[in-house]
Amino acid sequence: MSLTITEEQPASPEGALAAFAEATAQAIATRFPGSPPIEVTFEAPRRPEFGDFSTNVAFGLARAVRTSPQNVATALVAELRASHPQLHALFREIEPTAGFINLRLAPACWQSVVARIVREGKRFGESPKNGTRVSLEFGSANPTGPLVIVQGRACSIGETLADAMRYCGYDVFVEWIINDAGSQLDTLGRSVYARYRQMNDPNYPFPEDGYPGDYLVPIARAIRDAEGDRWDGASESQWLAHFAAIARDTLVAGQRRTVERFGIRFDLWQSERALHEEGKIAAGVRRLVDAGLTYEREGALYFKATAFGDDKDRVLVRGDGRPTYLASDVAYHYEKLQRSDRAIDVLGPDHHGYIGRLKGIAAALGYAGRVDVMIAQQITLMRGAEQVSMSKRAGHILTLDDVLDEVGVDATRFFFVMIAPDSPLTFDLALAREKSNDNPVYYVQYGHARITSVFDKATAPDVDAARAGTSLSTLEHPAEIALARRLAELPKTVRNAVDHLAPHRLTRYARDVASDFHQFYTECKILTGDRERRLARLSLCQATKDVLARVLEILGVSAPESM
Repeated sequence: MSLTITEEQPASPEGALAAFAEATAQAIATRFPGSPPIEVTFEAPRRPEFGDFSTNVAFGLARAVRTSPQNVATALVAELRASHPQLHALFREIEPTAGFINLRLAPACWQSVVARIVREGKRFGESPKNGTRVSLEFGSANPTGPLVIVQGRACSIGETLADAMRYCGYDVFVEWIINDAGSQLDTLGRSVYARYRQMNDPNYPFPEDGYPGDYLVPIARAIRDAEGDRWDGASESQWLAHFAAIARDTLVAGQRRTVERFGIRFDLWQSERALHEEGKIAAGVRRLVDAGLTYEREGALYFKATAFGDDKDRVLVRGDGRPTYLASDVAYHYEKLQRSDRAIDVLGPDHHGYIGRLKGIAAALGYAGRVDVMIAQQITLMRGAEQVSMSKRAGHILTLDDVLDEVGVDATRFFFVMIAPDSPLTFDLALAREKSNDNPVYYVQYGHARITSVFDKATAPDVDAARAGTSLSTLEHPAEIALARRLAELPKTVRNAVDHLAPHRLTRYARDVASDFHQFYTECKILTGDRERRLARLSLCQATKDVLARVLEILGVSAPESM
């Protein structure tokens, strides 16, 4: 085993760990001959004072060689020090502690990370295309009103996950389902018609189950202006579909404008009604019938959902021939899974029952294990200590556009993703407007802008040299190493966010990077008189700026040059 470190080709953390694993395998063979093969794996210690990485390989060996993990770890470290002196250039510390072997990398390894980031820029850590196609649906709202904040949260979660998956090499196709085939469209049509009639007759009754929000009044006014009183005496069968269609189209157009303002463009806006009209609902149901996964009872067609883990069988087609929502889910997911290797749905609150149901549908259609479901939980809006009350049914709503008007896209996107999707979120509008370090998105963006300010004060030759990243050997201060180590975590952090469907980890990472940079800025004078040190620190600034810009880009948040 050999690994050479030069100024031109410093050892990377990955290379150093690979060298350690190989050396440890040889040390095991020497000190414990005949022991079973043990894989040497690494993880970050719980406490930073224990080092950069640790391995529990001694625990795996202890039982086989009949001694304590600490004795095994001590013996292995002694063998490594005696037989593998090349590790001294890679590791500042190799220590046996409580059965673990704790490792602290040499500064050259972290310097290599800075060099790589400066070289690759915002593409640092990107994975090549892996050939996996992912259908990601999120934000989908009933076309019965403007988008509200919980739908905005689903959009933030979904789009952040989509961009993180693209970073990891996935081919992501984002979708919105327009739920325009249910009874809510009839209710919408009746609500708009009532507003239309009330313009000439204020006493005209509003439907008890209608949508009372003022947002329907302009739609009714547009119909009155364009078509006059032609519908005043008409029967419901004559005007219902007309009013429902105009209202749906107007509201969906508004929803599209809102999500585009929010920085999101969907590849497909799928109409549920179109699935019916194109025969895809019937085709999806037929696939289940042909597979023997349905039965009839009292005139209705049931899906054998209990065969796929559901608590009861579900109606696909009612006794009067009308398909249920489940039939639409079957058709839509059959459509998605035929053109994708994986489908992910981000659903709203109170949809936990859909998780097993949708996974069961996928299995029944022959695509077991290829559907994942996320839940975007409710949001409590606050202004400082005061809660903002909202009720769509009562007509008192704070729309997503209202929030964007008040705090902007950046703060809204960041705050909506900060907490795990399946946890309720408290969103303080007052905090989101603050220009202080208490506001997490301001704190992160200020880190990026602060770096720009540093470069503005540096000379042009120094900036050019720093962006080449060729002089990094002086980066040894603890704050410099801590920042470089944090920057190195970007690829792994994004992969973990994707693997665990946990985009909130990216906001925490962005804050950690900003915190480490601000600490470095405080402890290490950047524009020092020592040119070599100055260039190295400017290179570290450039690497930090690239990482901050990329993680903010994934989060859908701007990276300002000044604040």
